[in-house]
Amino acid sequence: MSKKVHMQALYLSFRKSPKRDATSTRLHLHHRSNNSTHQLDTDLYECAGITVRSSTSRVCAMAIKKESGLSDYELARQEKIAKNQALLQQLQLDAAQAGVASKAKAKSSAHSAGQKRKRTVEKKIKEEDNGPRRTSARLQGIIADSEVAHVKEEKDAEAFREEQKIKRQRVSEDINLLDAVVNGQTWNRSGNWLSAVGPAQPGERTFTVQDVKDTTDKELKALRERMSNLQLWENMSPARIKITPERIYSLGFHPTEDKALVFAGDKLGNLGLFDGSQKTKSEPTDEDEEGDEDEVEPAISTFKIHTRTISAFQFSPHDPNALLSASYDSSIRKLDLAHGTAVEIYAPGDRSADEPISGVELSRTDPNLLHFSTLSGSFGLHDLRTPSTETVELFQLSEKKIGGFSLHPASPHLLATASLDRTLKLWDLRKITGKGPNRSPALLAEHESRLSVSHASFNAAGQIATASYDDTVKIHTVPTNPTDTLDSSPSTVIPHNNQTGRWVTILRAQWQLQPPDGIQKFAIGNMNRFVDIYTGEGKQVAQLGGEGITAVPAVAMLHPTQEWVAAGTASGKLCLWL
Repeated sequence: MSKKVHMQALYLSFRKSPKRDATSTRLHLHHRSNNSTHQLDTDLYECAGITVRSSTSRVCAMAIKKESGLSDYELARQEKIAKNQALLQQLQLDAAQAGVASKAKAKSSAHSAGQKRKRTVEKKIKEEDNGPRRTSARLQGIIADSEVAHVKEEKDAEAFREEQKIKRQRVSEDINLLDAVVNGQTWNRSGNWLSAVGPAQPGERTFTVQDVKDTTDKELKALRERMSNLQLWENMSPARIKITPERIYSLGFHPTEDKALVFAGDKLGNLGLFDGSQKTKSEPTDEDEEGDEDEVEPAISTFKIHTRTISAFQFSPHDPNALLSASYDSSIRKLDLAHGTAVEIYAPGDRSADEPISGVELSRTDPNLLHFSTLSGSFGLHDLRTPSTETVELFQLSEKKIGGFSLHPASPHLLATASLDRTLKLWDLRKITGKGPNRSPALLAEHESRLSVSHASFNAAGQIATASYDDTVKIHTVPTNPTDTLDSSPSTVIPHNNQTGRWVTILRAQWQLQPPDGIQKFAIGNMNRFVDIYTGEGKQVAQLGGEGITAVPAVAMLHPTQEWVAAGTASGKLCLWL
């Protein structure tokens, strides 16, 4: 029987070992028995706790096990890890002494002769959101389902609602475009773009090349061939031209004929600008490799000029550098493109008032008379020479939302409104009847559709085009001086799928203001991811499409005087045909 060993004292002392690295220490175990002292040395490596590389005595293992509370399996595992680490470190030391260790490549301060340089792309640094962070009720010691927890939940919900309310509240102060940049290039007054001047079946055409070939009327055939030959902007796919961050609600061309300048307003009050004359591929230089061309992102600038949806906008017929924008934040702004400022020209006196504006139009005969409609069914007149909170007249023309309105270009006293109450109404603003809240212009004609009418648009010939949810586009002809016995029935009815649903902007028929060939034409989005072009007689002349269109180009518009077409999608992408 082996001699019993009585453990009288056990202590551990750690010191740095000169033969090991910084993680290696010397473990000394001393125990006394019968006036004799045995010293056990072992190497200790710190790796997820106490780790022993080797042991020469069972007493040492038992002592460590008792001291650390580890199992036999865990001790064996830690011992194996320590052995592997020690071996790896020894190999690295041996390699370093032999001079075969890998060395970091020295960065050359200059390129060698003849080496071709690549253009460096600056990485965009994502700005951190410094807003309030969510807090943990558990870490705060709040018991779930307690009264304190319910009170905290109510306070958090109220704070969230208040935060959203502040975000949606309109800003009355003037906005400088330099301070309103959301995305893209900044505004430069000396170098901006104006310095040079049924269920949908995606991809399935309803108007084909064969329809053009089968046309017997020579003039109509020539028009169809000309409009059908319009091609998507060749420099880049529409999938890469993101003109606004969110869904496009309004879109239009700048009146200039020098180049295609497209403006678009989105769901969150952003206004995007796109220059169709730009180039997206840089010319190769001597330093570039053969055939190596750098891709350039499209020149797009986006500005935050409203806090909610930009529902409509119009370029002033008296000043091409003035853009009037209407928004659901209850305000109308005048964007001065020459000075880069957006000034509020109309808004309710109470900043907390919620009166979303659905349409805006400046009179073609009076540069100071502004017209607007609201989602509550009212129609207003505002004199731009008066304070922005004053209105000349405010008429309640419908009990439901007015989706859009239009003034007769030749007779601006004639007003057409389209409403959610399924009606198209024609009014005479010269004849005001009633008193007090019952005051309203004289109603000349009314046409009721089976479902709601989305929009009404006048052309220069006095025709009104409407799109409604009964899957029709109706054309009404209005004389310059209508009588009280005006016929309200449409002269042409065009079958057209208008079932946009929730995620696609409502389809609207928009006329070309001054067609160069004298033929009245309007554009409207197609749920099969095309844009349809029709004449004032209801004859289709083109169905524009192309590769890279991944969503419905719902908001479509013709240039006022050129045969250019632009359309925007729910993802903020732009399609441009030239």
